[in-house]
Amino acid sequence: MKSPEKVHQPLTEGICSCESSHHVELGWKIKRPLGTAHSLIPISQGKPKPQAIWTHNGCALDASRVSVRNGERDSILFIREAQRADSGHYQLSVQLGGLEATATINIMVIERPGPPQSIKLVDVWGSNATLEWTPPRDTGNAALLGYMLQKADTKSGVSHSRHLLGTLKLWFTVLEHYHRTSCIVSDLIVGNSYAFRVFAENQCGLSETAPITADLAHIQKAATVYKTKGFAQRDFSEAPKFTQPLANCTTVTGYDTQLFCSVRAFPKPKIIWLKNNIDIQGDPKYRALTCLGICSLQIRKPGPFDAGIYTCKAVNTLGEASVDCRVDVKAPE
Repeated sequence: MKSPEKVHQPLTEGICSCESSHHVELGWKIKRPLGTAHSLIPISQGKPKPQAIWTHNGCALDASRVSVRNGERDSILFIREAQRADSGHYQLSVQLGGLEATATINIMVIERPGPPQSIKLVDVWGSNATLEWTPPRDTGNAALLGYMLQKADTKSGVSHSRHLLGTLKLWFTVLEHYHRTSCIVSDLIVGNSYAFRVFAENQCGLSETAPITADLAHIQKAATVYKTKGFAQRDFSEAPKFTQPLANCTTVTGYDTQLFCSVRAFPKPKIIWLKNNIDIQGDPKYRALTCLGICSLQIRKPGPFDAGIYTCKAVNTLGEASVDCRVDVKAPE
């Protein structure tokens, strides 16, 4: 006899025979079921017509669910709404006189597997997530072909609610026909949050439902740490120092005259103007200005008595400095 066949396999056929003055031939066929019913059509030949008897795992058939029709050249076994319990060894015994021929057919009724029992988010690092899940309790009476893993992200319109995650359809397949029960999902987008679900698969297809991770995988942007190089704080403190001295000048009576010099110092120095070593600050005859280290003194309509030695003195906490010049006033020609 041939090896056991599953009901979803293509049509197969076997024949056995007995040698006698009476001629008996017996074979069987397995047809692909339509819907949920199964038809077994063995081929029998004999002269005179043999007697055909069916058994299931050595026991009589359940007449309420299984019917048998014996014809001139065949015997048809029809199973209504096949269930898992209908799997097993079906034996047809054909008797003719003192001779007997048998054929055994192994049937396995399969269906979609149940969902994996659970799926857990183990770890998230960088743009990667580690997942683990447990196999289904029910494999559908067939070997598993693997698992299909899918992901969904919140920015594609998926709700944060776990209940809604199971109903929305914005899922993207990550792995197919995957045989292990753990994996690492890479290349996740920074700033997105992901949920995952996993289906079990056998020859009948995928499980009808899939467990979803209880927690979302948040892919966060790595914090950038800037390290500044240490540097020594420079001390800009400096005693006053004149970078441009006063220049001697000769002016004409009645024409305004200005004196200029420049000084550098920190902290900012106090500027004092002197004429012949006498402080002239506040005298309306003179106008003193200081801007960005440039010191100026305006002598308004000088007369013969305004001639003399003019001094500019700069003073701060670190010291002082001064410069002099001579101013001569002459009568107009």
